[in-house]
Amino acid sequence: MDGSQKDFLNHGENPLTPEETERLMETVVGVARRKLVGRRFIEVYGPLGPGVQAIPFDEFQGATPGAVDIVGEKETATVFTDHRRFRVIPIIYKDFLLHWRDILAARSGLPLDVSAAAGAAGFCAEKEDELIFYGDKNLGQEGLLTAEGRSTIRRGDWEKTGGGLQDVISATETLFSNGHYGPYAMVTSPKLFALLHRVSEQTGVLEIDNLRQLLEGGVYRSNVFKDDRAVVVSLGSENLDLALSLDMCIAYLGAERMNHPFRVLECVALRIKHADAICTIE
Repeated sequence: MDGSQKDFLNHGENPLTPEETERLMETVVGVARRKLVGRRFIEVYGPLGPGVQAIPFDEFQGATPGAVDIVGEKETATVFTDHRRFRVIPIIYKDFLLHWRDILAARSGLPLDVSAAAGAAGFCAEKEDELIFYGDKNLGQEGLLTAEGRSTIRRGDWEKTGGGLQDVISATETLFSNGHYGPYAMVTSPKLFALLHRVSEQTGVLEIDNLRQLLEGGVYRSNVFKDDRAVVVSLGSENLDLALSLDMCIAYLGAERMNHPFRVLECVALRIKHADAICTIE
């Protein structure tokens, strides 16, 4: 963290010791790592710096193979953006309060209670995943489940053993036909994820274990899904990435009635470059 970033985060006025501040940060990072789902398979672009407020959104269409010959004279389509827009990188944030008596108690040898920071970090992690999967119409942001131009297949009966596997095979075949060859990752609702944990009578193997052989990017569950859906994505920064101007951190907001408010915040935006690299199962 450079000096300018420390200044705008008001760490100079922070009433906590460096060790206590570090403990807060470790708590925030630990909660984020446990709860965030999108970042487990989407590549991160950045951090770009907290002052970066907008980012180019490039969209690419079509997928033509490369050429091979002796002298390099064959005509081949140039990879270049079809559409470029600039969009604002939104701020995700949640405030928490440290009581002045708790801080004084920490000076007496008791460990500083970081529960409030953990709670705020959890809310921010949930909001980041909501932005990744659903986007935000007011901010002009698309999500994996809402992106225009994505492929969609009808969900079969996952209550039957093999139903989920068949749908995922169909989804990967669709992405393959779109020119996206993986590796693939899938995210499901909690209910659909649970239904994958059944033993196939024919193979004696859990259905989800078979899926993990097919989906090299992983199989994940997200609690932010509002209904029973799944999404399969062809990974790689050529298809999508997560632009960060500021990674999740804490800022001191200044003393208030003797107590000390802090903020967990980050600045992040999902960039979908190939919408047809996404296939939802719904």
